[in-house]
Amino acid sequence: GKRKIHYLFEDGKEMAEEYDIKTGQLMSRKWREKNTLGGSGKWQVEVGEPTSPLLGALESELITESSSNPVFMRKDTLSSFQWRIRNLPYPKEVYSVSVEEEQRCCVIRTTNKKYYKKFSIPDLDRYHLPLDAAALSFAHANNTLIITYQKPKEILAAEEQLQKELKKIKAANSGDGDCKTQ
Repeated sequence: GKRKIHYLFEDGKEMAEEYDIKTGQLMSRKWREKNTLGGSGKWQVEVGEPTSPLLGALESELITESSSNPVFMRKDTLSSFQWRIRNLPYPKEVYSVSVEEEQRCCVIRTTNKKYYKKFSIPDLDRYHLPLDAAALSFAHANNTLIITYQKPKEILAAEEQLQKELKKIKAANSGDGDCKTQ
């Protein structure tokens, strides 16, 4: 049910995206750069579930993050960018979400000083588009704060063009999953 696309850029960066085949919706986007010794670095999740430290190698067996800590993740829809922050139990009135235009980021604050987060929207930075405070909204339900930023028409048009290009690409289903390089 997923289509994976892997991009290699001339500057050494890699990007891997996963799309839902039925809806064409972006499910995950990860970036990776070469490290200082020229090897592959760790994947940085931009869209989708953050990788759980429990799934990877047990680097810190003795000290682990609390399961009640807030979890910040991005999960886009077809018409908007969306961020979800789980484990935030305060009522909606406590939260304030604003745009810092000079720093090109969004800021989440609570009146009780229990949570503060700054985050940027890399898609807008890539297209050199300004942030619009009117496109930003938020809701709170089930201990989850949901922040929504409506996609500008330039990004919607670019995504539509990308979907057309992706439909032209033939899938490389070899079955064994082995990548052969020459």
